[in-house]
Amino acid sequence: MSVSPFVLPPAPDTLEVIRERVRLRPFDQGDLEAMAAYRGDAEVCRFLPFEPQTPDDIRGRIGHLFGRTSLEGERGGIVLVIESDGAVIGDLVLFHLDPEAGSAEIGWVVSPAASGRGLATEAVRALIDTAFEVYGLRRLVAQIDADNIRSAALAERLGLRREAHFVENEWFKGRWGDLLVYAVLDREWTAADRTAP
Repeated sequence: MSVSPFVLPPAPDTLEVIRERVRLRPFDQGDLEAMAAYRGDAEVCRFLPFEPQTPDDIRGRIGHLFGRTSLEGERGGIVLVIESDGAVIGDLVLFHLDPEAGSAEIGWVVSPAASGRGLATEAVRALIDTAFEVYGLRRLVAQIDADNIRSAALAERLGLRREAHFVENEWFKGRWGDLLVYAVLDREWTAADRTAP
């Protein structure tokens, strides 16, 4: 068996990503109430692997990631809040790191109040840029419930490739759910025209 040639660069000490209309930064205790406003919405949680959350639920589920900028370690990963006009409108995750393959999974949760303005697209694009440019990853994957049409459309809008459609692969929230798997390689992302809306 050969050893992977992939080596992760050191994680940054701090992280802030600023784009035209969004700012991404590691989440902290002060974000819990704003996050609970959308993560507490049953419709938002319909396709997510948790039920509506209170601030205490969020703290219990991902509180170990407060302020983190490193993907490595036990229960590793990062959570970045999405700010627009100074308000937290969503959050992004970069997790399930496979350091030997240089790959990780991405995910997003966005407030319905922020939908329809392209803010989620701008934020996820910034997350992908960060994963490749800052964290030096080689491959990113997004796993999306097939009924989550908006998230699947976002992945396709950004140019992620649909690699799989698993039919009724998991009992999820009272039904057999289909799973879509999207992915993109760093060289594909770099080669693509990032000026597109």
